[in-house]
Amino acid sequence: MRKWGLFLPEPSSLFDKLWNSHVVTALPGGGALVAIDRVFLHERTGASALNSLAQAGRPVADPARVFAVTDHIVDTRPGRTDKTLMPGGQAFITETRAAANAAGITLFDVNDPDQGIVHVISPELGIVLPGCTLVAPDSHTCTQGAFGALAWGIGSSEAEHAMATGTLRLNKPKSMRVCFFGTLAKGVTPKDMIMTVIARHGAAGGKGHAVEFAGEAVSALDMEGRMTLCNMATEFSAMSGFIAPDAKTFEYLEGRRYAPKGSDWDQAVESWTQLASDTGTAFDTEIKIDAGGITPMVSWGTSPENSVGISGAVPDDAGKRALEYMALDKGQRLAGTSIDAAFIGSCTNSRLSDLRRASALLKGKKIASHVKAICVPGSSRVKREAEAEGIDAIFREAGFEWRESGCSMCFYAGGESFDAGSRVVSTTNRNFESRQGPGVKTHIASPETVVASALAGVIADVRELL
Repeated sequence: MRKWGLFLPEPSSLFDKLWNSHVVTALPGGGALVAIDRVFLHERTGASALNSLAQAGRPVADPARVFAVTDHIVDTRPGRTDKTLMPGGQAFITETRAAANAAGITLFDVNDPDQGIVHVISPELGIVLPGCTLVAPDSHTCTQGAFGALAWGIGSSEAEHAMATGTLRLNKPKSMRVCFFGTLAKGVTPKDMIMTVIARHGAAGGKGHAVEFAGEAVSALDMEGRMTLCNMATEFSAMSGFIAPDAKTFEYLEGRRYAPKGSDWDQAVESWTQLASDTGTAFDTEIKIDAGGITPMVSWGTSPENSVGISGAVPDDAGKRALEYMALDKGQRLAGTSIDAAFIGSCTNSRLSDLRRASALLKGKKIASHVKAICVPGSSRVKREAEAEGIDAIFREAGFEWRESGCSMCFYAGGESFDAGSRVVSTTNRNFESRQGPGVKTHIASPETVVASALAGVIADVRELL
């Protein structure tokens, strides 16, 4: 069992406890060799990392700690197979399958009942645990920091090193705490919380920092809401985002496949309760936000920092390129802007609680006739559970397509996109140029805002539905 406070001054931050418990040795010239507890691969880069390792004659040091999944470019249309909409994409899937089997690691393949987006299935299976380090070649790995883990995205060559040695070289980032005090208003979600942070402090506001989210509004969130909050720490340029584990964390994880069992579980929980920043801890940077002052958010430009409250307008200092791409004007109000499509999915907002909230707003209603709407569950388990509750029927009857799980149209690399130049309101995490297809104009928002907008046919305020 790790000793979280060993050799640390008092008081210490949660990040210091996570960092210190994993440092193998300090390295000349700065940085440290850090122990890696879990490695997660996906089919877009997994074969490359595994094959490169095999060609170098290096085995995976501990196959039980390495996992792979087919999620990024897999087809999400009903009746899918290995074939993808991305030209040549099938090779990524078949090669990752062969490489994973050869390396002896666990693979959640296309039609595996546990298949899904990596950052959704890892918590579902209890692969991520409080106090662990977890890396994956995906920038949104920070999602899993919601469990009191230190989780971050890496490159394929780093994945090779982590698999071969169980370690990575890392320079210790600075510490930041973002504290949300107060209570969220009705219709305001964790997505709005993190979009508010990025809009106020910039897309580079967290650069060089490991960010702890704290405060009464964070403690009030369920685990899936906490995952949404941590998910977009990378859009804040943070190395990672995380939340101290508590009783909600333990309740969520207990009984999961890879979580400890029996007396090991009791010992683990006793240890995990120490994973919190001590009273009086000093952070390099602190941000405080009144949760009661947050409103539903929507992006207007081509960076997540280009976001305003739903009743707001495009700012007067908006950049020319973003305005031209998004076909908007300075001072133009976002609410009432016509949309062509709506998307609910991605590692940010595709969990069961997201779909429950969205379906509650959709029930008995129809989306605007000109809107193309798609819902993609974050995992096969989420899809099954949603269907057992009749959520799929509500989406379909309202006019949404209901899909298999995967990353889907979170980004264009899967080969499927919205119509060129269309305007989409989306639960995804990025609104970069052509992120969801050539010339597609993406407005990121919460599932509730996406539903309200799909129903109205224009960007709309969900609070008018409540």
